[in-house]
Amino acid sequence: MTMIPKQTRLRIRICALLAAVLFFIPFAMAHAASQDAEQTASAEDEAFAFVEALDEEEPPPPQLADPLYYVNKGIFHFNDKLYLWVLKPVAVIYQSVLPRPFRTGIQNAYDNLKTPVRFASSMLQGKTDRAGVELGRFMVNTVFGGLGFWNAADLEADLQKPPEEDLGQTLGTYGIGNGFYLVWPILGPSTLRDTAGRAGDIFLDPVAHIAPGLSPFLRTYERLNWLSLNIGNYESVKAAAVDPYASFKDIYLQYREKSVQE
Repeated sequence: MTMIPKQTRLRIRICALLAAVLFFIPFAMAHAASQDAEQTASAEDEAFAFVEALDEEEPPPPQLADPLYYVNKGIFHFNDKLYLWVLKPVAVIYQSVLPRPFRTGIQNAYDNLKTPVRFASSMLQGKTDRAGVELGRFMVNTVFGGLGFWNAADLEADLQKPPEEDLGQTLGTYGIGNGFYLVWPILGPSTLRDTAGRAGDIFLDPVAHIAPGLSPFLRTYERLNWLSLNIGNYESVKAAAVDPYASFKDIYLQYREKSVQE
């Protein structure tokens, strides 16, 4: 019986895996396209489900000082009008031009680029298993998923996407408190701790180093692409709120508290 050299067997396996990836991509994109209308129509249900899940499963949001209340509320209203009058109309046009599968792929690629943020945050929290998964997902998605356009790692049971990690959460696990509440123009709700963490996240983001001159443009485009995939969520939560400013503040603080606990 003729023995196939080990190196040749390895090449055959790699070719087979690539063939499988290329075979499944059209089906994955067709499936995503078929779900476009359904996912767009369910945006309101998802928004309500998210809020209800927080209310049912988590304790009330932590009480946090808001010494810049009037400034924060003014920025909140500025962001609200900016979204309704500028960002949303542009996102709707963008949504109509580029099919959802492509927008989802672009968002996946951006998410893949941010692996260093999640990897470093996981390591700093001692979550070495999650860090290993993040590294494995990055390698698989980059090589076999077209630089992350397609989440090829989702095919592997051991490489399922772990919860999001960032440096703001890392500071929280070290016992550092929120400080006080902040609302930033365009960026939205935050805290003193999360603002410091976000600065570290930006430093770790490869976009800031690969193309420093294009970094603002690339971040703006990412935000627009993300927004096109989530149109309707903001409006649904706002419509259900008696006091939108207080509601979004509570939702944000509750979400961040849950993230730190995970």
